[in-house]
Amino acid sequence: MHDDEKLTSSDSEQIAGAAASADPAVGLAAVRALRTLADRLEDVQVGNARSAGWSWQAIADVLQISRQAVHQKHAYRETEAAGSRGGGPTGTDSAPRAGKDGNDVQPTQ
Repeated sequence: MHDDEKLTSSDSEQIAGAAASADPAVGLAAVRALRTLADRLEDVQVGNARSAGWSWQAIADVLQISRQAVHQKHAYRETEAAGSRGGGPTGTDSAPRAGKDGNDVQPTQ
């Protein structure tokens, strides 16, 4: 499915039915489609939460994953947005990845 395609309720029903198929090829393809859909929904909802002022920890709590996991997966959006505004990341949530002492961080160009 491409970003410009829309998933209809009929499509959702087909995918759900295919996931229960006795044919492993059909069932596994449906599982992959469901994962893709879930990833897209998560991405959209994390963006909505961050826009509404939610912290990474609050989002992680709802998703029942670690703050680090949700930040690692979704922080790219804020880095890209900061780049388009001409500013860099701010605060501890968007800190660059570093070793324990931080001395191994190389400036990005």
